[in-house]
Amino acid sequence: MFLQALATAVPPEAYTQSDCWDIVQRSALRSRLSRRSMLILHSILRGDHGIAKRHFALPDIKRVFDRSADELNAAFRTQAPKLAGRALSASLERAGIGAGEVDALLICTCTGYLCPGVTSYVAEHLGLRPDAVLQDLVGLGCGAAIPTLRAASHILAARPEAVVACVAVEVCSAAFYLDDDPGVIISACLFSDGAAATVWRSTPGPSRMRAFDFRSLHLPAERDKLRFEQRDGKLRNLLDPTVPQLAARAVGRLWAERGPRPVSAVVAHPGGRDVLEALAPVVAPHRLGPSERTLLSCGNMSSPTVLFALEEALRDGDPGPGGDFWLVSFGAGFSAHSCRLGV
Repeated sequence: MFLQALATAVPPEAYTQSDCWDIVQRSALRSRLSRRSMLILHSILRGDHGIAKRHFALPDIKRVFDRSADELNAAFRTQAPKLAGRALSASLERAGIGAGEVDALLICTCTGYLCPGVTSYVAEHLGLRPDAVLQDLVGLGCGAAIPTLRAASHILAARPEAVVACVAVEVCSAAFYLDDDPGVIISACLFSDGAAATVWRSTPGPSRMRAFDFRSLHLPAERDKLRFEQRDGKLRNLLDPTVPQLAARAVGRLWAERGPRPVSAVVAHPGGRDVLEALAPVVAPHRLGPSERTLLSCGNMSSPTVLFALEEALRDGDPGPGGDFWLVSFGAGFSAHSCRLGV
């Protein structure tokens, strides 16, 4: 399938890591967390961990850890469709395609649950046809963008004349939870909000780039090292300290199976600075500059982040005949996913 356009969107409110530390300092968290937890927060938010700023969609972010589960769910219901709609509108405009021409809309997310799903709201707001296929993919975590593209390729294989839109959207601030668990604390210092939208056809677009060679790896024995659980009705992220090494091993297995076609650049989900450092030797001599720049400017937005990194890579130039972009994402499951983007 051929890429027609890619666009991203973040909330207008941006916060530096120092801003986030100032919020912690002025909040009631100081009395609720242990001294060790406060030292971890200070070390990450005031140190150099590869993130300069993050964007949050929730209004009055200073109250994020005091909101009830119902308030967080309501915020996700408002903000996720808004972010997804902005990204998709921009992508359709770049492709020169009207909303009424979209035959299928696929949206992945893991930071909230809606029934009907986010696709219902976005389809209504953008004016998609009532017979458009709407498909929501949930529970795939940070790695979800690439499996969503794979599902789009199956639709296009069945309906070659179709226009298929894919959106990865996360409101991580609606899933913030804080206690004295180090993994929970680190998660709150890394994650942010954003959306990325792509539009696809079975015929070449302006760049002539196509996505192909989709691969997945599932490691259920490692499931509890990276996943959400429910606490008091809220999503609580479990993040084991071995995740960087686990991600590197999983990516290494996919990298070893990539086949003989040359790779000109690796575009990886930037889970965090430690993750990127663990990935670097696996894909060497390829550098992870687009992923590093994405992490610096936006933090870890979960599923859309690999597409933000792809947008960064495309600013450096399209993949030419000398090699493909190799995209890789990973997350809950534990799972990892890859595909190629080339001409």
